[in-house]
This record gives sequence, C-alpha cells and structure tokens, in this order.
Amino acid sequence: MSGEAIIEVTGLRKRFGPAVALDGMSFTVRPGRVTGFVGPNGAGKSTTMRVVLGLDAADEGTALVGGRPYRSLREPLRHVGALLDAAALQPGRSARGHLLWLAHSQGLGARRVDEVIEQVGLRSVARRKAGGFSLGMRQRLGIAAALLGDPPVFMLDEPVNGLDPEGIIWIRDLLRSLAAQGRAVLVSSHLMSELQGAADHLIVVGRGRVIADTGVADLITAASRGRVTVRTPEPERAMRALARAGAAGTVTEGDELTVSGLPGERIVAVLTAHAVPFSEVMAQRVTLEEAYLELTRDAVEFHAATGREAVR
Repeated sequence: MSGEAIIEVTGLRKRFGPAVALDGMSFTVRPGRVTGFVGPNGAGKSTTMRVVLGLDAADEGTALVGGRPYRSLREPLRHVGALLDAAALQPGRSARGHLLWLAHSQGLGARRVDEVIEQVGLRSVARRKAGGFSLGMRQRLGIAAALLGDPPVFMLDEPVNGLDPEGIIWIRDLLRSLAAQGRAVLVSSHLMSELQGAADHLIVVGRGRVIADTGVADLITAASRGRVTVRTPEPERAMRALARAGAAGTVTEGDELTVSGLPGERIVAVLTAHAVPFSEVMAQRVTLEEAYLELTRDAVEFHAATGREAVR
C-alpha cells in the first residue's frame, strides 16, 4: 500500500482575480503518519486540496496522488478518500442511499456500504434523509464516503467541524488507526487544538506558501528555544548572577524568571555558587498551539484588537 500512498504537491500557483491563493505551494504527504495541514483562514489549505482533487486547476505546478493526477485515476474513491464539504450531498436521499449511489459508481457493493455506516456510527439513522442531519452527522456521513473505497490516501478538510467531544475523540482515533495501517492521511485545520494528539507531522502554511514542514515534536522544541523557568525569592539577585554567566532573562512574575542561554544544569550550578536560593528550575515546553501561533503570527490576514484596543 505504501508505494502509492503519497501526495506530492510541487510549485502550485493560483490566482483568483487579483488575489493570490497559492504562491509556490510545495510539500509531500508520506504514508504511515497523520500530517496536519494547518494555517490561518485564507492560507491556501482548501484551494490546495481542491487542486489535488482536480476541482480547481492550478495556474502553475503539479499535484499528484501516487504519482498520477487525480483526474487520471479510474474509480478514484479506491485511491483517495476525501472530505471537503459535508454539505455536498443530495438532501432527499437517505444516508445509506447516498453511499449506495457512490458505491455503485466505484464498482463497490452494498456490503461495503453497511460496513462503513457501522464504522462511523450511523447505523441507527442509515435510512433517514440526509437533509435532516445535524452538521456532526453530516461529517460522519462524509467520512463514511471517504472510507468507502478503502483507499491508501485520505484528505480531510476540517473533519471535526460540528462534532461533539466524543466525536472529536473518535475522529482522532480513526486518523491514527488509518496511519498505522500505512495510509497517507492529510488533515487540514486552522485550529491546532483540533489536531492535538493526532498529528505526527505538520505542514504549516500562510499566504499561499509553506512556512514549515516539520515533525510535531521538532516544532515544539524549536519554539521552546531552550527557555528555563526559575523560581526564587530573590529574582533580581538571581538575574544578575545568571547574566554574568551569559544568560538572558526576564522576571515574568514576582518570584519567577524566564531564562535563556544556559541549560538547566548550568543555571543550578550558577545559583548555587552565588548562594542564591531557588525552589524550581524547569525547562519550558510551549504547547503545540503556542508554537503554531508564534510561527503563523505574520501570516494572519486579519488581527483582532486586544485588551484596551478592543473597547476604544
């Protein structure tokens, strides 16, 4: 499976009138892991996915699945399972009827339809008209459609949108299980919290291009930048001693320093040598969301006012 479970995006450029949607977008989605495709609203995530799926044409560049353009694939649901818009269904059809229609177009039988209905938890409503479904139920139906062809590649755009907490846990478990089977899984989101605990790798985009292509752990480590928290009843004296040893830092609270430039062991040695009392020396580790926000700060199209600015 892994030989064809790959998405390759190379040099995609796309304009909508004067607006640049994609500005040289390039990345590879590899099998066996969940790749988060993240960035602010308007960063180019949905446009990229539409180009990969042949729904939009790029002005320049290529987008391949298993080495081939999507439009050249016969029975494409057997190659790529995609969810871009959970509302893209015939509201007068039942959930099962919708999936049977898709299955027939791909040479799949009713047994497979019933399997995916069970897998996504829609058995009790399978014969209800999809037009009456909640957003969360439509998301589950869209995921069932993506699973239908048992493909090696999955592309899901904001898949937890509308799901309740139980549903969010379920989709995270599903994504991890698909990757564990050797499939390539690309999941777009503009909220890092939605991918927490599911993504192994991140492609971070902004203003139509890739900002970072990195492992989750590597991103957090880089964003933490070796910062260390020190708690001491004498912060000013501690700071003077650490500064003489080559550290930089600031007092973040009354008894707390944030120090960079020295590892924790060296900080302990310096404070001990200068008889500065301390109760804690701990390496800081930013959250994934903090790391993401710092990385994309300059790529956000619109910034809301904060604090006093918001009430002027």
